[in-house]
Amino acid sequence: MATHVALLRGINVGGRNKVPMADLREVVISLGHTGVTTYIQSGNVLFSTDSASTGELAAALESAITGRFGIWASVVVLSRDDLARVLQDNPYPEEPNPKLVHVVFLTGEPPAGLLDRIAAAQSTAAAKGSRDTVIAIGQALFLHTPDGFGNSELAQSLFRIITRPAKQKGEGLAATARNWATATKLLALCDEK
Repeated sequence: MATHVALLRGINVGGRNKVPMADLREVVISLGHTGVTTYIQSGNVLFSTDSASTGELAAALESAITGRFGIWASVVVLSRDDLARVLQDNPYPEEPNPKLVHVVFLTGEPPAGLLDRIAAAQSTAAAKGSRDTVIAIGQALFLHTPDGFGNSELAQSLFRIITRPAKQKGEGLAATARNWATATKLLALCDEK
């Protein structure tokens, strides 16, 4: 049973930032974590640790990944219980297609100014005919993309607004998205013995 999930952003996408999952598991094990497993190639790591500080865990993983692979990948770490709470908060439970709901996991609660910029991006997309919506709850943004994530101008705008560029390592919010199918599978994997 995993106590934590680490979500890496921007690895193994479009042939860039290649990180073999076996090597990633070795990195996580080298930090003293146990029960380390990965799920699909997009940087989902399940592990157990006694550490309670998700911020410290994320920083250690970011540093170890940079040291091992020579790339910068921001990391969001959640405890199993934090992940369960985020999933429980889903404001789109009626959506039957789990690939049309995404959770953008953040390393902190979005400040008011950021929420204002997100609202403006949503209004701009809606004015162009988009049906996409985003709702902030705690340290997560829930993005509903009825016409598909890949076609979503709001999704693209969202990441330009909230993510920190690599040159600003350690500043601002780190963010990474997972579709609903992946997010719920991660919780199920946490609960496997």
